[in-house]
Amino acid sequence: MPNANEETPLALSQVQRRAVSELLRVSPVADDLAHRFQEAGFTLALVGGSVRDALLGRLGNDLDFTTDARPDDVLKIVRPWADSVWEVGIAFGTVGVQKEGRVGDERQDFQIEVTTYRSEAYDRTSRKPEVSYGDSIEDDLVRRDFTVNAMAVALPQKEFIDPHGGLQDLAAGVLRTPGTPEASFSDDPLRMLRAARFAAQLDFEVAPDVVAAMKAMAERIEIVSAERVREELNKLILSAHPRKGLALLVDTGLAGRVLPELPELRLESDEHHRHKDVYEHSLTVLEQAIDLEENGPDLVLRLAALLHDIGKPRTRRFEKDGGVSFHHHEVVGAKLTKKRMTALKYSNELVRDVSRLVELHLRFHGYGTGEWTDSAVRRYVRDAGPLLDRLHKLTRSDCTTRNKRKAAALSRAYDGLEERIAQLQEQEELDSIRPDLDGNQIMETLGVGPGPVIGAAYKFLLELRLENGPMERDDAVSALKEWWAAQQS
Repeated sequence: MPNANEETPLALSQVQRRAVSELLRVSPVADDLAHRFQEAGFTLALVGGSVRDALLGRLGNDLDFTTDARPDDVLKIVRPWADSVWEVGIAFGTVGVQKEGRVGDERQDFQIEVTTYRSEAYDRTSRKPEVSYGDSIEDDLVRRDFTVNAMAVALPQKEFIDPHGGLQDLAAGVLRTPGTPEASFSDDPLRMLRAARFAAQLDFEVAPDVVAAMKAMAERIEIVSAERVREELNKLILSAHPRKGLALLVDTGLAGRVLPELPELRLESDEHHRHKDVYEHSLTVLEQAIDLEENGPDLVLRLAALLHDIGKPRTRRFEKDGGVSFHHHEVVGAKLTKKRMTALKYSNELVRDVSRLVELHLRFHGYGTGEWTDSAVRRYVRDAGPLLDRLHKLTRSDCTTRNKRKAAALSRAYDGLEERIAQLQEQEELDSIRPDLDGNQIMETLGVGPGPVIGAAYKFLLELRLENGPMERDDAVSALKEWWAAQQS
């Protein structure tokens, strides 16, 4: 979108043409639904993000509508029409619908949400908004977060409703609130995070008065539930421009409330500037990891890239020679990552994967640039497990040096490691490294039943396998018997 300048009228005509094109595309299903509401004596309008995205020329098959019908009336209207209906959000006035519709010559599935006109606000101690229903679309739009999300198109007549200048702000690429930002953020403090998220998703600027209110009211975010905060952070991190949103969170003090490890990375430079700005480095690693993504945004990789160095502030030491060290920051960082992600109510699987990548991100450098032994390669693959591809991307992204010779040397060294992994995978099936004898064979060889000794024997054989590669069965049996004899002595 062009910036707000003398070209704004042209920008508006461009977005209006896009909107007409997008609305015509979805009009069969939207008009069909609108006529049903009209026949029941209610109004219906496309609203919020759907209108914004239509104006940006990127309206998908997720459609948001608003209506004066109460949720029970909405259910009566949509149930005979929809392919499926869900009521997960009905306590907040939202009914979900899935409907197959025609788009040109194709049939497509539409995910639809119909929300009753409403207003919502927090009190000083609540962690959830209190919802009350409204009777006019104007009242509904004024309570929305930003002007670019406070536009509607009344259906089926397709009347454009924009009481707060959202179209102008969309053309200018700016985020403003319909009323004062203080009132908006007081109603729902999560909107402060949404400002950063939309800045990152849309590459928009946030109006100065909105930024000022975010700084002044940052502590209000603490009454919002961890789950809601987490979802906004995810959307921000998975956006096209996460650096922009993250920098806004740090600059306004919001990050200090929801992800304090990030602003803590802004370590003071020592007088000789012997270590780089860890905060800027982490944002650069995130961007470089994004460049290596192959199948769309990867939340695990992006979180690991952002958090990989959060152990550095806790482990920083100024050495006698004037240097700076961060010994074992990967271990400390993995623990901090687990603690923060758990506090934000991430799934156990996601916590495990991200913290494991943080723990492993320095493993490659521990071997230097020399020739890797087969044993070292096996252990690298074993320790990474299913995260190996992400570990490759994270390790490569972690090189942010401006020294081209050093960067090229690191890249060549990692190329060499990947080649070695590929060679050994071809020979040994590295992805499923296991001992050459299974539990039953161990018990048969030792003449013992199930118990702790079988686990110890299994671990011994696994270490042998990692060190020496595959063994013939007879050799594995001999080695196991030798180990067992040593245990008996």
